[in-house]
Amino acid sequence: MKIWKGIAGTALIAALLAGCGSGGGSGAANNETPGAGGGSASGKSVSLKMFIAQPRLKEHYDKYIDAFVAKEKADKNIDVTVQLEMPPADTAPQILKTRLASNDAPDVFAIHAVNEIPPFYKAGYLEDLSDQPFVGKLLDSVKPSVTTEDGKVVAVPLETLSWGYLYNKTIFKEQGLTPPTTLTEMKAVVEKLKQSNITPFVLSDKESWIPQLFLPLTVGATVNTETPDFIDRMNKDEGSFSELKGMFNIIDLVYANGTKNGLEVGGDDGAAMFATGKAAMWVQGPWYAETILKSNPDIDFGVAALPINDNPDATMINLSTSTSLAVSKTSKNKEVALDFINYILDDKDSSAFYQALKFNPVATVHDYSSYPWVDDAMVYVKAGKSYQDPRIPQAVKDESGKALQSYIAGQISPDDVITALDKAWKSYNKVNK
Repeated sequence: MKIWKGIAGTALIAALLAGCGSGGGSGAANNETPGAGGGSASGKSVSLKMFIAQPRLKEHYDKYIDAFVAKEKADKNIDVTVQLEMPPADTAPQILKTRLASNDAPDVFAIHAVNEIPPFYKAGYLEDLSDQPFVGKLLDSVKPSVTTEDGKVVAVPLETLSWGYLYNKTIFKEQGLTPPTTLTEMKAVVEKLKQSNITPFVLSDKESWIPQLFLPLTVGATVNTETPDFIDRMNKDEGSFSELKGMFNIIDLVYANGTKNGLEVGGDDGAAMFATGKAAMWVQGPWYAETILKSNPDIDFGVAALPINDNPDATMINLSTSTSLAVSKTSKNKEVALDFINYILDDKDSSAFYQALKFNPVATVHDYSSYPWVDDAMVYVKAGKSYQDPRIPQAVKDESGKALQSYIAGQISPDDVITALDKAWKSYNKVNK
């Protein structure tokens, strides 16, 4: 955990502000909250708690928070102390739920827009941000993902994603390969790579959220081709994952043709393995781009849709808004928390922040180009081969990760996985009816 404090030294503040856009329309004019009293908090000290489960990106958050602290001191004469907690993704959901349920909520916390906004909003944890300045900057394609069913904007989006799996373009080109469009074609790609003594897949399943990725990929593709009412029926206790048992075909292919000891390898090590050519593909999203490029700045990698069966129409890209920042409804430091939320989409500073994180543009003020792997995914999107990330309860996703780890280890069968997923969804329904 790192703690930042506002510094009163005029020369240092001026130097910091030169890099965080205090003039030309940004700054206090854009960050003040309607009804918050403007500079009414002037001269006081505020301790702000933040909870963001992206420890691999810590240095970028550190730098941006430093700039915010300096800006808040200069614009409002508020000394801000920020306590940033960055737990690993595996443990973060339970930690956050415990905090929220025990009235120990962070002032600002990260949630998954698609999976967590509905239940968190229903539970009364999320501040309504609809009247905040950042809302008017959101792209029309992004705004719905952070908007509740009754029209309230309750988070500022950080990550918008276009994903399936990552592949090493250099290896594919050298082997005369193109991304497969069916499961049979993927099997042929795997065999071609093995014949050339190239390991097909990176396996990095120490963290349960990584094998969990197969769930939205297989459910999303199936729901958009063969079983359009699957999620609706699961929400009514009328469906079963036995309908999607075919998902084990791609799962089995990957785990039979991957790097060794996958259950002992975490995400960061998996990124390094992929970056250095230890395998040609990784069932993972471009949210690891920054880590991959740090290991190998020269790697040429792309994003492709993962085939789950032999229907090429089901080989689709998953479109999602994931990590988003919300403000606790019970925050005692709401003015400063809202200032920070608005600073996330600051007119001058946010482009460099999002670009450093390797996140896609989400606002009209973002003035940088998308990345090559985004362009790869957009080929599928423009061809009509994409879907919005399916609304699977987070509890079911969490269970899928643990169950698939056990399956990979040979401890349980496909039927056991299906039983566990069905049970998790029914348990979720009982609590959320």
